[in-house]
Amino acid sequence: MSADVINKAFLATEEEFLSLVRRQWQIKPQIASVGSCCLVGVICGGQLYIANAGDSRVVLGRLEKTVREVKAIQLSSEHNASFESVRDELHSSHPDDPQIVVLKHNVWRVKGLIQISRSIGDAYLKRSEFNREPLLPKFRLSEPFDKPILKAEPSILVQKLHPEDQFLIFASDGLWEHLSNQEAVDIVNSCPRNGIARKLVKAALQEAAKKREMRYSDLKKIDRGVRRHFHDDITVVVVFLDFQLVNRSFSRGPLLSIKGGGSITSTSNPT
Repeated sequence: MSADVINKAFLATEEEFLSLVRRQWQIKPQIASVGSCCLVGVICGGQLYIANAGDSRVVLGRLEKTVREVKAIQLSSEHNASFESVRDELHSSHPDDPQIVVLKHNVWRVKGLIQISRSIGDAYLKRSEFNREPLLPKFRLSEPFDKPILKAEPSILVQKLHPEDQFLIFASDGLWEHLSNQEAVDIVNSCPRNGIARKLVKAALQEAAKKREMRYSDLKKIDRGVRRHFHDDITVVVVFLDFQLVNRSFSRGPLLSIKGGGSITSTSNPT
């Protein structure tokens, strides 16, 4: 396991999906506009590997013994044009394109179309061959491009796990839009493990309802297609860390560092 191995896995996934787009172009051209963020976590040999392409996020809950509190530590960086560093990266990668990022309705978007700068898929912004008819006009750029506008390469963090590391929260931006890192960590730390990911989703939806000055129960009644206007889709996975298990797998060789079961709970709420 290494950062290079994970990077190659991302690129292999990307190439396979683009091959699928190419094979189905004539019968399902809109697949060229389909893409996904990708957030990966691997525990191997006592090391934690985090890889991210897009605007999902992973947050670590670490026990600070001096204050006896579990603090939130963000481990991933988001590739969203709302961040100045991401816009700078895009300008650096496309120095001849003054319209690589455009402020549209007070939101920074890559080519005025999409907020993220890295993803799996979104072939219409990776290959010029897919940015033409019969793709819907709203996805087509007026000028051809000779290099990918978006990238699939993830940003990767590698760090050693410590006994103070309690749990990891992996979640799409739909959660972080409504909960801060510390708020999410506080919920996980103060509630029973069983069903904790679902509890985080509910907390985010309650905040979304509050912002719209409506009741949570009323928000839940709205049709999923319409609810996209009230909140983004939310996917959450919570992983509780057993440092002794991590150490044992490290000393005995390449065993599974975490086994699915009561210690891992996930839920998703696509809308």
